[in-house]
Amino acid sequence: QVYLQESGGGLVQAGGSLRLACAASPPMFSLSAMGWYRPTPGNQRELVGFITRRRTPYCGVPVKGRFTISSDDASNTMYLQMNNLKPEDSGIYFCNRGTYASQYYPDNDFWGQGTQVTVSA
Repeated sequence: QVYLQESGGGLVQAGGSLRLACAASPPMFSLSAMGWYRPTPGNQRELVGFITRRRTPYCGVPVKGRFTISSDDASNTMYLQMNNLKPEDSGIYFCNRGTYASQYYPDNDFWGQGTQVTVSA
């Protein structure tokens, strides 16, 4: 069975931290780059960051220095550590599988159901 399952969201005050997890089915996890997305004010999906198949992490400019992406191959899980959270970080965070070739390309057939992050002022 192929799956992506996010967890770890919640309600936190500004300045607080959350750690999101994305558990993936083993074959998919080991063969894929993986990414984290969140909504923009215009309801598009913004790439927060990703890991390559070699597990090199990248974070986007809006979250660099505050968010960190890591992975645990033994448990087929990708993590998003979010520190110094701001109200504008609120939204449903999704994980996705994709490919990396100079940039991250999402596979739009494989999304988790998301986990809600709410940051209060």
